Amino acid sequence: MITSVPSVVAVALVAVATLAIGTWGLRFSRTTSDFFVASRTVRPALNASAIGGEYLSAASFLGVAGLVLVFGADMLWYPVGFTAGYLVLLVLVAAPLRRSGAYTLPDFAEARLASSRVRTTCTLMVVAIGWLYLVPQFQGAGITLESATGAPSWLGALVVATVVLVNVLSGGMRSITFVQAFQYWLKLTALLVPAIVLVGVWLDDGRPGPNATAGDHWSLPLGEGGTQGLYLTWSLIIATFLGTMGLPHVVVRFYTNPDGRAARRTTVVVLALLSAFYLLPPVYAALGRVYGAEANADVIVLDLPKLMVPGTGGELLSALVTAGAFAAFLSTSSGLSVAVAGVLTQDVFRGSRFTGVGAFRASAVIAVVTPCAAAVAAPDLGIAKAVGLAFAVAASTFCPLLVLGIWWRGLTDVGALAGLGTGFVASGLGVTYSLSPYATTGWVDVLLTQPAAWSVPLAFTTMYVVSRATADRVPAHVRRFMVRLHTPEAVALDRG
Repeated sequence: MITSVPSVVAVALVAVATLAIGTWGLRFSRTTSDFFVASRTVRPALNASAIGGEYLSAASFLGVAGLVLVFGADMLWYPVGFTAGYLVLLVLVAAPLRRSGAYTLPDFAEARLASSRVRTTCTLMVVAIGWLYLVPQFQGAGITLESATGAPSWLGALVVATVVLVNVLSGGMRSITFVQAFQYWLKLTALLVPAIVLVGVWLDDGRPGPNATAGDHWSLPLGEGGTQGLYLTWSLIIATFLGTMGLPHVVVRFYTNPDGRAARRTTVVVLALLSAFYLLPPVYAALGRVYGAEANADVIVLDLPKLMVPGTGGELLSALVTAGAFAAFLSTSSGLSVAVAGVLTQDVFRGSRFTGVGAFRASAVIAVVTPCAAAVAAPDLGIAKAVGLAFAVAASTFCPLLVLGIWWRGLTDVGALAGLGTGFVASGLGVTYSLSPYATTGWVDVLLTQPAAWSVPLAFTTMYVVSRATADRVPAHVRRFMVRLHTPEAVALDRG
């Protein structure tokens, strides 16, 4: 039974607009390079909007407000970390990665280390991280549609998967770029307009703030948790600060810039766009502590307009927020699908009868259908938890590979494999534990729930020590490759 006609209309309009923009972008998609990296012609302003569109996922749109609502101000480390991760990316990775000339993370790894084994390992990890990140997007879509319209939760996952698959199949990265840029501004508007109205309602009501309503001070569970709370805070910071550079859908975006300078400019604009967006979820969390004591934290952003504004006005505001939520699922899912499809095309379908665009489209089907099926089969997986785990895995694997591969000549293929394996197993223990029905208490629970504080240093140390022990395997071309990574394009042109 449909409980909100405006929300249904809003979801339909977002889906139609997404398909229409994607179809329009198809006019510009002709070559394999268009499908993989939009032929490296995306300018900073457009690329920054597209990155903002794909990066602001279900965890950002719904999860942050829910975490702050339930656990308090300590959870603001999530949006701080999500944003600051791009600052680390700007300083250490953005420009050199673009100058590498690679299409994907496995491309970069093979070019830097001259090893097909490292490439294969990176491919498996890109797929694992991409699917771990995709599952909560489809799950969030199901929760949103169920909350807003009363439809079964599996329907939302199916709708998002279908729209994403149509767009990715039609135009690849070139088409998705236009779609994601539109969806960033839709998401910002969908949170900003209702927030202004709701703050006005709160001021007019004259109700006390969240502290007085809660009966005590705003909870600070991590800060008041002693040494365990301090560890959880630092582990969360490490995962979000360093995990961003290892997310496949984030990294692939920098391959679409014309050059390294454009990649840096893109990152600066992204920082501004993300900062503007992340000011809004805490507003919903604070108002939720006043008006939504009995509400479901996972959907407080969707329910709050109807709780505060009765009648048609609340329905329309809720429909706008629902539209933004669906845009979040669509844009992030699109970016992840393109990233996973890219590596599957180059590594799984290499040498098969599928080539070029045909292989990419076959890979896209696999990239979308598999996590969608998992989301339908496991509908109770926590959105923010799953996304946080994806950051921890990325920080424990690709972060050491990129930082050492870009800034240290001594990295070897054996060292890279040892570090990647160590980081993946260590953070994978946390993933397995967090998603299993079994639980323990004390430090074991704390260390496995947030593994980044120990898994990231362990991966870095392993990669460095093993590389030093196998120094004779440093690639012969490493000096030339490092010069390529760190020479600005203007200098290279002057020398040419």
